[in-house]
Amino acid sequence: MILILTGLASGIISGMGIGGGTVLIPALTILVGIDQKTAQAINLIYFIPTAAVALVNHFKNGRIEKKAALKIVPIGVAGAIIGSFIAMRVNPGLLRKCFGVFLGIMGILEIIKGIRRKN
Repeated sequence: MILILTGLASGIISGMGIGGGTVLIPALTILVGIDQKTAQAINLIYFIPTAAVALVNHFKNGRIEKKAALKIVPIGVAGAIIGSFIAMRVNPGLLRKCFGVFLGIMGILEIIKGIRRKN
């Protein structure tokens, strides 16, 4: 049941544009007890269909700047490949701490963005 609720919450958050990994990875590691590297691998597999659906919807709605996409996609793919090689070689404890810091920073940035929108 935890896995079903985690998938549902992650899907809802992904649909909102926040990124399901912010829920999926901590839930898998904390609630289910899966190690960090496996949780990240599951998140990457989960991300493929989620991103495909989002891409189709954004493309239909004319929200993709094709010139910018053509420049940024190859760099993003290269970054993902490099990042996955680094993640496989980093100590799992350090990887978990780095991910926690990343989530903390992203949370703070989202709060700041929300405050700025109000003003």
